[in-house]
Amino acid sequence: MFDAFDFSLLALTSPGWGGALLAGFLRSVELAAGGYLLGIVIGLLGATAKLYGGRVLRDIAELYTLLIRAVPELVLMLLFYYVGTDLLNKLMATLGREGIDIDGLSAGILVIGLVQGGYATEVIRGAIRAVPPGQIEAAQAFGMSPLKVLRRVTLPAMTPHALPGMANLWMIATKDTALLAVIGFSELTLVTKQAAAATREYFLFFAAAGLLYLALTLISNLGLRWLERRARRGLPAAA
Repeated sequence: MFDAFDFSLLALTSPGWGGALLAGFLRSVELAAGGYLLGIVIGLLGATAKLYGGRVLRDIAELYTLLIRAVPELVLMLLFYYVGTDLLNKLMATLGREGIDIDGLSAGILVIGLVQGGYATEVIRGAIRAVPPGQIEAAQAFGMSPLKVLRRVTLPAMTPHALPGMANLWMIATKDTALLAVIGFSELTLVTKQAAAATREYFLFFAAAGLLYLALTLISNLGLRWLERRARRGLPAAA
């Protein structure tokens, strides 16, 4: 059965495509990690706005999360990438400045981060609400500033509640990188498509790409479970 495949095409050196696949895989990981971290920052800001902000901030955060959850991610990515870049260049032209040529990596991280931020807002908001109010009130009673309460009490207490949802978002981020192939960013899926089209070995290359995504998921699972066990130290075991 395996004789039907030319595995030499997966060699790391030319004429093999293995090196290009690994480079695309690393770019996918880079995209996912950057977008995920940006999403966490946006999620923290969004959750804070929803829980503690005024009416305007709450409405803005609500509209943002509604938009992210209502519109398909591929449409959002195309919207953020093409329309966002166009609006930014028009703004720069209005200000009398030259247009900005955003590189693919930065644009990809920004797009994934904006999408991740919408979901992270709800995950973090739910985790903060799971923290017993008495713990936050006790910290405030000791005279801690809001920032110190967030850093010393809220974030450590909410982390065990947020980790399962954030772990799912990381998995989604790794898969969302494949959507960026439609805007021409050279990540794993696009490189795989190019290799398969050049050699007509579609099954071989897409199976190899699937194995790389699977390896990333398995390694991520190990790391996330370790983090969850560490964050839940001293807490009752989950049912």
